[in-house]
Amino acid sequence: MTGEERRTRILSLLKKQSEPVSGSALAKELQVTRQVIVQDIALIRARGYDIQSTYKGYLLEQTPHCTRVFKVIHEDADVERELQLYVDMSGVVQDVFVYHKRYGVVKAELNIRSRRDIALYLEDMRTGKSMPLKNLTSGYHYHTIVAQSEEILDAIQEKLQEEGFLAQLKDYEPVDFWSK
Repeated sequence: MTGEERRTRILSLLKKQSEPVSGSALAKELQVTRQVIVQDIALIRARGYDIQSTYKGYLLEQTPHCTRVFKVIHEDADVERELQLYVDMSGVVQDVFVYHKRYGVVKAELNIRSRRDIALYLEDMRTGKSMPLKNLTSGYHYHTIVAQSEEILDAIQEKLQEEGFLAQLKDYEPVDFWSK
């Protein structure tokens, strides 16, 4: 069984349960160590699944989540306004990435859920700990946004368009960023 098959099986097992499933039980079922389960859970979470760790085990939050990738462009001065748009409309900024003609997809996890998260992110930018990825590609970048419904994502898309942040894909950009 490959790692991806194992993670799919973990998700399947968690979806069937309304009670937490222990890491030991998952490890026994899949014939791996508990440490492998811990790593798999982290990878599954990174894909946007809300898995809670409780003292009794892992529990998959069954609230439906929808994701959409938005290509945007703006100046450094607009970073805060753009991020606030997402969280104020109940979106979670899962990541930021750029598509560089030479280097391909360059991605960073963000998991920004609140204005407090935005403030911490902006402080890192201001203190020089890092710089926005968008600066590699003349302001163009992408965000994977997670929301509870397609309607919320539609509203976010509409607001991005109104604010002038939404950008069109170029011919050389891949449509499916994750298959490369």
